[in-house]
Amino acid sequence: MIRVVIADDHPIVRDGIVAILERQDDITVVAEASGGREAVVVVAREQPDVVLMDLRMPEGDGVAAIRALREVSRETPRILVLTTYDTDDDIRHALAAGADGYLLKDTPRTELVAAVRHLAAGRPVVSPEVLRVMAAPAEQRAEVPLTPRERDVLREVAAGGTNREAAGRLFISETTFKTHLSRAFDKLGVNDRAAAVRVAYDRGLL
Repeated sequence: MIRVVIADDHPIVRDGIVAILERQDDITVVAEASGGREAVVVVAREQPDVVLMDLRMPEGDGVAAIRALREVSRETPRILVLTTYDTDDDIRHALAAGADGYLLKDTPRTELVAAVRHLAAGRPVVSPEVLRVMAAPAEQRAEVPLTPRERDVLREVAAGGTNREAAGRLFISETTFKTHLSRAFDKLGVNDRAAAVRVAYDRGLL
């Protein structure tokens, strides 16, 4: 069972997310928080697998809460930003703080549920809209010489899904996909998919 905490200052929004997630046989919402500092306390108490974090909240915003959680652990829980804010600064600050995924609140229900499952399995998730926002200036800020194909592979990793699914979308074999991903890991100095996406965004590579 995937244990989820929802942090959002709007009760109606929380109720809607709870209703969506609790319909799933493999997901349960164990607690809610209405502010950033409360979210940190609740996560410490409940030890969830995934946290859905809004960015704009009273008593400590989402980015501050993410940083606080990552000071405790870089790996758990998996943190999904779920917000209405899609500016370049918002996205980069959240991912640099340690978020594993970034979705907008108009994301379809099925995609939200899939994102929770992907994150619980250790796969990062970033919406296509967010990728488009970040794509234009990314080339100008690159610090590590990732090849165009390695960038393609990392973008597919950010979009979620299995290696086989991502390889199919790029029209390459799964073995080739893994080779490009492994080379990107080496260049970024990371050992897993979530860390690769975080570091790549932080360095302006995606």
